[in-house]
Amino acid sequence: MKLRRLPPLTAIRAFDAVGRHASFKQAAEEIGVTPTAISHQIRVLEESLGQRLFIRSARSVALTAAGEVLFRASGNIFATLREAVETLAGEDRSAAMTLSTTSNFLTNWLVPRLPQLNADLPELELRLHSGTELVDVRGAKADCAIRYGMEPDETLDNTLLYQDRFVLVASPKLAVVQPEDLIGQTLFHIENRLIPTHEPSWQHWQKAFGPDELAVQSGMRFDDEMHAIQAAIAGQGVLLASELLVQRALAQKLLHIALPGSLPGGKYYFVTSPGKAGREDIAAFKRWLLQAFRQDER
Repeated sequence: MKLRRLPPLTAIRAFDAVGRHASFKQAAEEIGVTPTAISHQIRVLEESLGQRLFIRSARSVALTAAGEVLFRASGNIFATLREAVETLAGEDRSAAMTLSTTSNFLTNWLVPRLPQLNADLPELELRLHSGTELVDVRGAKADCAIRYGMEPDETLDNTLLYQDRFVLVASPKLAVVQPEDLIGQTLFHIENRLIPTHEPSWQHWQKAFGPDELAVQSGMRFDDEMHAIQAAIAGQGVLLASELLVQRALAQKLLHIALPGSLPGGKYYFVTSPGKAGREDIAAFKRWLLQAFRQDER
């Protein structure tokens, strides 16, 4: 079977830039050409494929269904190219491995285990990057990441580390031993929890475990789980917390699981790019993580 000739790479590049920016002008600025030149490349590409790729209006540019298909492919193409270029350009750089994760996971799980990590993998040179944005592990900013989600990104190399759940925790100083004891306690709420899909809220807790009289809208609101954990340790209220993030506080008896029951959580994955998965330092760190999580389950 005769292979169909591929469109020009310059046209694919222009298309990818327009798709990312949803703007011919911004795509032109990125590439360093005029918007007219970008329009010409898109026209060449649409004629080559016999498909309309964008819906244009006076105020916006949107992908068509065919454009969505091509955009997914172009994203993978250029991500792979960027990874290859970064790999070649970084051959003379430091051998440090950059790990990206959230500040909550870093503070509550990884930092307390760094002495053990250094003892187990003394040759590992680790650079830590924390934040809530998803860093592209196929590029130079990060080599691997620990991510929290419902399902893995199938374009990456994923390893499941932990299935989370949310438990009701409180300071041992608070007399919470049965559901009715929650009445009158300050309920801590975490805002903007995007994962899991069904938020581990007091409304869901009440529906599953009661009590019916619980004022689920009352209490104190936090935009960061770490601050809520510290307030719970201080005995200022009760919290539905990620079990993983309060492991250390539970072990130190600063908090305890006040009532039985739990709400579903997301999953922690160790991710890297397929091209980096075979690196010795990344593979060794992944093995260390799996062993550490297995020990936590004992």
